[in-house]
Amino acid sequence: MADPERHPFLQGLSKHRGAPPTVVVIFGASGDLTARKLIPAIYNLSFDNLLPADFHLIGYGRKPIPDEEFRSIASAAIKDYSRRELDAEVWGRVAANTSYVSGGYDEKAGFDRLAAKIFSIEKTIGSEAQSLFYISTPPSVFGPIIQNLGASGLGSRYVGKAHHSKVIIEKPFGRDLDSARALNAELRSVFEENQVYRIDHYLGKETVQDLLVQRFANSIFEPLWNRNYIDNVQITVAEDQGVGTRAGYYEQSGCLRDMIQNHTSQLLALTSMEPPGSFDAEALRDEKVKVLKAIEPIGLGQGGDACRAQYAEGMTAGKSVPGYLQEAGIAPNSSTETFAAIRLFINNWRWQGVPFYLRSGKRLPRRVSEIAVQFKKPPGTIFPQKEGFNLAANTLSFQIQPDEGLSMILNAKIPGLETRTQPVKMSFRYATTFGSNTPEAYERLVLDAMIGDGTLFIRGDEAETSWKLYTPLLDFWRSEGRTGMGGYAAGSWGPVCADELLSAHGHAWRKP
Repeated sequence: MADPERHPFLQGLSKHRGAPPTVVVIFGASGDLTARKLIPAIYNLSFDNLLPADFHLIGYGRKPIPDEEFRSIASAAIKDYSRRELDAEVWGRVAANTSYVSGGYDEKAGFDRLAAKIFSIEKTIGSEAQSLFYISTPPSVFGPIIQNLGASGLGSRYVGKAHHSKVIIEKPFGRDLDSARALNAELRSVFEENQVYRIDHYLGKETVQDLLVQRFANSIFEPLWNRNYIDNVQITVAEDQGVGTRAGYYEQSGCLRDMIQNHTSQLLALTSMEPPGSFDAEALRDEKVKVLKAIEPIGLGQGGDACRAQYAEGMTAGKSVPGYLQEAGIAPNSSTETFAAIRLFINNWRWQGVPFYLRSGKRLPRRVSEIAVQFKKPPGTIFPQKEGFNLAANTLSFQIQPDEGLSMILNAKIPGLETRTQPVKMSFRYATTFGSNTPEAYERLVLDAMIGDGTLFIRGDEAETSWKLYTPLLDFWRSEGRTGMGGYAAGSWGPVCADELLSAHGHAWRKP
């Protein structure tokens, strides 16, 4: 953790947001997400003294694992993936209350054993405890887990009290509008909406949260945050890796489902929503739903608002890499997109006529996520576009990963006896201002769920509104098969059709 003596901006910040006695149950305890993110997040919350005094962790999975072996697996995960080194004393506090329950996801007997374990913990600590169920499994077992949480009574514990049971559900939340509605209905059959935390880890990233602060805590931005001053907004979520070992999942998903419908659209909503009446979870989520509902339908077909493509062989980091169709486990005639770009318009007073450009893809030049807000150029200028006057549009960019921060492009005079101009960048980086050991997104989100703060989670109607926007495009692409599928070389910034989406309005993609 950054030292307040070295980083004075940290002085005075509270480290404690109280949670009641809590039992966290991770379904899919032997999975990759648990090892890479969830166990390290819980460890780092313990390191920062943010876990409640009575905290218990239970892993649940099909594979029988002795408690001691599960603790050993968790310890290894901390060594491999935590942002901090393993501290025996810190981990010891969690490990002492860590256990494992084996059972099937579709068998009530396993959930009855889990319930008995939780009741035993409450008897030991001498008080009631909230149960936080984290569903970190493939979507195929979301339903059985939810049903058995209801059948066993675990989903309805202490309803009406502050420490009622809660459920965190990982993405993908459905595959289209119908499946999202069905999953919401299944959740509502067991849980109230205030018990459900639909997680999108992008919302836990520091720069995403800082976007709200920059917009609503700085009066210099809000008067300009509209169609009168903003020319376009570009949101990029780029990955430099290929499909890797996830071919089975990715063939069923594709870029639009994997990145655009959730992560990228969340960034869009936070960038474009109206100021909420308060920094309250429901007030903020109300505004996100409103702006998503105001997005005009996506134009389909040739000359429409969307572009898709697959990466071909190329060079990445100086190495030759295969194309998507040559990857292991990929069908030779696959119509799954590895790149998607979309042009959206928001039909409201603030944003009428301002294009929002979204793009995401695999095998792009580098891993980066960014929101770039490009302002209009002055209507007239005393600096003509000729030699010596290099003028750029003012651009405010929020870099979400990997180097969190924000920057502003301004035009400045080059020192000298002649008047010449050049764009310059003013930058703020979290690492240099607050120290490099920034909390991981899952730390913030797990803590928020424990204390009952749903601000950074997705509400049910929000998930359905997002799917309502993208489902017609998914259906159209499915009906087209490979017709209209573009291509791009691995290591490039994407296909020509993505450039054409912008050039049609006189714009060009910014290079993050």
